[in-house]
Amino acid sequence: MTTFDDAPGGRLRNLFRTTAFKLSVAYLLVFATCALAALGYVAWNASRVLDDQMVSTIEAEINGLSEQYKVGGLRRLIAAVERRAGEPGASLYLVTNAAGERLVGNIAALPTGLIVDPGQTEADYARNGGSQSLDHRAIMQIFVLPGGFRLLVGRDVEERDRLRSVIGRTFGSSVGLVVVLGVVGAWFIASRVLKRVDAMTETTRRIMAGDLDGRLAVAGNGDELDRLARNLNAMLERIGELMRGLRDVSDNIAHDLKTPLTRLRNRAEEALRSAESPEALRTALEGVIEESDGLIRVFNALLMIARLEGASAREEFQVFDVGAVVQAVAELYEPLASEHGLALVVVTEGDPLTLRGSRELVGQAVANLVDNAVKYGGPDGEIRVSAVRTGDTLRLSVSDSGPGIPSDARGRVLDRFVRLEEARSQPGFGLGLSLVNAVVRLHQGTLALEDHAPGLSVVITLPAGDAGG
Repeated sequence: MTTFDDAPGGRLRNLFRTTAFKLSVAYLLVFATCALAALGYVAWNASRVLDDQMVSTIEAEINGLSEQYKVGGLRRLIAAVERRAGEPGASLYLVTNAAGERLVGNIAALPTGLIVDPGQTEADYARNGGSQSLDHRAIMQIFVLPGGFRLLVGRDVEERDRLRSVIGRTFGSSVGLVVVLGVVGAWFIASRVLKRVDAMTETTRRIMAGDLDGRLAVAGNGDELDRLARNLNAMLERIGELMRGLRDVSDNIAHDLKTPLTRLRNRAEEALRSAESPEALRTALEGVIEESDGLIRVFNALLMIARLEGASAREEFQVFDVGAVVQAVAELYEPLASEHGLALVVVTEGDPLTLRGSRELVGQAVANLVDNAVKYGGPDGEIRVSAVRTGDTLRLSVSDSGPGIPSDARGRVLDRFVRLEEARSQPGFGLGLSLVNAVVRLHQGTLALEDHAPGLSVVITLPAGDAGG
């Protein structure tokens, strides 16, 4: 069984193992990758824009200077280059003859052979008035003038390199900040999640230790942990109900079955002691068998209730007509009702009266209610059995005109082996309504005991089934 380590180092390891921390780190990596890609694109695009601007400026200057050469010849070109080279922030200029000898310009040195090939290039150069080392870099364009003269115009890329440096530093600091904030955020989120998970773990430990009344804390913010806690609490509540029911059944079996077992033993002992003829012994054995059959029916009822509460019977559900089931039960109990002086009335309304469930179990539930109504309905009364469809629900009810059940005892009679004092004169063990309640819960319905004035009305509400299956 996986447990959480409560030591400081263990808690840190638990923090790193949490799904929240891993998801936060994953989101951090995705965000950092996107941020790096965005910054990289901005840097590349800015550099390209600067390069395009410098190339456009160079081409414009070459066009202007070549026009000067066409109009005034070499003398005018040299004068124009000298004037422009002396301006602040000037471009780079160089004019050479056909042999590559420098005539005028603000470039002191170039790589060997560069001036020979016309076209655009990016190369190192040395400025006038400085050392002859090629410690600067520029974008240059070389243009061949009539007469073999070479015209070089360029722009220093220092500004572009400075922009790249700024973007690079921003790049590094942004990534560092994102990583720090991401790790802190992941730690904060994961620690909060881990704190709630630790609280849930401690609660589950107490529950496993025997505290079945313990429940998981719900923060109330509606997140996934709250939903998990609510579902687990509902499950624990249901388990608690089953455990309480199991304890009640054990207690009730110990008390309510003690009398018939004692009576069974006494009959057998009396038969052995006093039976003087085969007929007397046979009569005693028949009484023993009758008592045994009653006990078997009790245990069968308990097994059926346990099976219904386990919900395995849903696997056999099918669509059937509830009206036909009600009619069949009424026909079965009509002779018995007549013997007790009771009129049995059946009412069915709505079409179709279909239900998806177990035909046998619903029939058993209705039969139990009709049987109780016959037992406790009183003489010269009426038993009304109805099945009515309203929208998407089916309402089954069995009403009698007997003494009814006090309102303060209606919740208690649904428990197993519970019998009111007024009912102890009738045969039974107090399992009929418990079985009906289990059938209703299996079909995800509700059971209500209502005042019929006089008498009792047991109302079952079930979700209607689709006639198409």
